[in-house]
Amino acid sequence: MTTPATAFLVLLALWAGLPACASEEQIKKADGYYREGVADLPTDQQKALVAFQKAIRENPKHRDAHYNIGHIYSLREMYPQAEQEFREVLSIDPSYSEASTYLGNVLAEQDRWTEAIESYKRALKNPLYETPDVALYNLGKAQAHLGDMQAAAQSYEDALRVSPANVPTARINLDLGLVYYRLGNNAKARDALVRVTSLDKGGPYAAEADKLLKRLNP
Repeated sequence: MTTPATAFLVLLALWAGLPACASEEQIKKADGYYREGVADLPTDQQKALVAFQKAIRENPKHRDAHYNIGHIYSLREMYPQAEQEFREVLSIDPSYSEASTYLGNVLAEQDRWTEAIESYKRALKNPLYETPDVALYNLGKAQAHLGDMQAAAQSYEDALRVSPANVPTARINLDLGLVYYRLGNNAKARDALVRVTSLDKGGPYAAEADKLLKRLNP
């Protein structure tokens, strides 16, 4: 039989195991550290990392500090650590599509392509996602890597419909042309590659498109 004293001790133990909510003062300090990190990020990555970590110590639920730590870990090719940070971001804010897309990229870097595709698709479920072409383009890349060229073509086509564009349209058309080439649809491949040469005159994408166009010419 559970006595009132025992029940109180159980509740106390459960309460002790819960993460403490940051106070208003801690939240303000965390935001200050976060702003320091953002300011330092372009010039001193390590200093920025320390600032973001300080922000999290003050407020463990600081979404953007976790996101930026994940970004730094990704730049350093510390992909498991980056994955952990992006998953933490999504536990705080499941609708944060940018984190879902970045998580997909980190999973792709670890050759976990099926999981990456799931993450990109999760990002695209948010109707308020401001840069869906980023997820669509990376989704197409993952689908092409797994050999699903038809799905990849559709993802690239969908990415091209996003306006304003956030991924260079020449880049998307280049990959789209390659996918259509692999599908044996030379007409659509040529159309996409010609668009690349027009959009990126003298650039690296146009150079790659020219090589592919030469293969298509009889």
